[in-house]
Amino acid sequence: MKKNTIPMPDDKGYFGEYGGQIIPPELVVIMDEIKDAYLEISQTQAFQDELNDLYTHYVGRPSPIFYAKRLSEKIGGAKIFLKREDLNHTGAHKINHCLGEALLAKHMGKTKVIAETGAGQHGVALATACALVGLDCEIHMGEVDIAKEHPNVTKMKILGCTLVPVSRGTKTLKDAVDSAFEEYLKDPVNFIYAIGSVVGPHPFPMMVRDFQSIVGKEARQQFLEAQGKLPDVITACVGGGSNAIGLFTAFLDDETVKIVGVEPAGKGLDTPFHAATMSKGSKGALHGFECYNLQDESGEPLPVYSIASGLDYPGVGPQHCLLKDLGRVDYVAVNDDDCVDAFMTLSRVEGIIPALESAHAVAYAMQIADEMTADQSILVNLSGRGDKDAEFIADKLGL
Repeated sequence: MKKNTIPMPDDKGYFGEYGGQIIPPELVVIMDEIKDAYLEISQTQAFQDELNDLYTHYVGRPSPIFYAKRLSEKIGGAKIFLKREDLNHTGAHKINHCLGEALLAKHMGKTKVIAETGAGQHGVALATACALVGLDCEIHMGEVDIAKEHPNVTKMKILGCTLVPVSRGTKTLKDAVDSAFEEYLKDPVNFIYAIGSVVGPHPFPMMVRDFQSIVGKEARQQFLEAQGKLPDVITACVGGGSNAIGLFTAFLDDETVKIVGVEPAGKGLDTPFHAATMSKGSKGALHGFECYNLQDESGEPLPVYSIASGLDYPGVGPQHCLLKDLGRVDYVAVNDDDCVDAFMTLSRVEGIIPALESAHAVAYAMQIADEMTADQSILVNLSGRGDKDAEFIADKLGL
C-alpha cells in the first residue's frame, strides 16, 4: 500500500461508502454547524494550547509504554508491550475525546452535554470534563450496565451528572444511544450530543478519531525511541472503535506493521450471543451513518452481547469498515472465556487489572505471541483499567 492512500472523510463525511449523515434535513443543519465549529475552533492556537495543557497537567499524558516482561516470558515468543491508557485520569482513553468535545461545546455556547455510556468509562470521562469546564451533563445508561458497572455509576453521580436509566430493549449500550439521541433532539440548538466513539453521523467519527489520534502519535514515537524500530503487530479492542482508531491512525502508512482489531465473540460466533460486527455483519444504516452492522432481514439492529459492556454495540465506526475493505486492518474475534483468562493472567502476572474491553486485545496478543519470534513485538492498546469490572469478575469466578 502506498503512503497516504487511506482517505479521510470526504466533505459529506464518507469514508469510502461508509459514514455520512443518514438523518433528517433539519439535523443535517445542526451537524454541519458542529462540523464547521469544530473545523474552525480546533485549528486555533488557543484551543490547541488549552487542550494540550489539559492533556499534560490534567490527564497525565503522555501515557507510558510498558514492556510486559513476565507475561511475555510466560507466553513465549514475541515481546508484548502495553500502551497504558489505563493510567489516564478517569482510567481510560475516553478522556481524550471527552475533553475535546466539552471544550467544543463550551466554545459553541451549548448549555448541556448529553451522551450514552456502556461500561461507564465514557460517562465518567464526560462527567469529569463537564465538571471541569462548567457544563451540565446528562448520561443515559442501560439498566443492565448500571447493575454491572456500579463503581462507574457512583463516580458519575459524585461528579454531578444526571444519570438516566434506560429500561427499553436489551437495556444495554444500543438502547442507551437511542435514548440519549431522543433527548438531544428535544433541543439540538442548546444541547450537544457528545458521542462516545467513532460512530454516529458526520462529523463525530472524524472528530473523535482526531482527538484520540494522540494515542498512536505518542505510541509510535515512544516505541521508536525505546526499541529503535516499530512494533511488528499493533492491536486494540473494537466496539465502536475509538481506542483502536486512536492507535491505528499513526501507523496506517507503515507497511511493516500488521494492524489487528479485536471484536467480542461473546459466547461464540455460532451463537446469537456476540457483537462481532466485522466478522458477521453486513452494510446498513445505524444511528445516522452507514457501516457494517449486525442486523435482521428487515435491516433492524440485532440484539448483541459481550461480557464487556463497552463492546456490545451492533455497529462499528465507518473508518474501520473502510480499513477492512482495503485490507489494511485485520479484524478478529475473541470469546468471553479467553477474555476472562487474559484479564486474570495480566492481573496476576504483571499486577495490572485491565478493563474487560481491553482484555480482548490482551487475549489476542497472548494467542499469537508464541507463533512469533523473540525479536518480534506486539503493542497492545490497554485502553482502560478494570476497577469497574473487578467485582463482576470476582463474583463470576467465585473469588
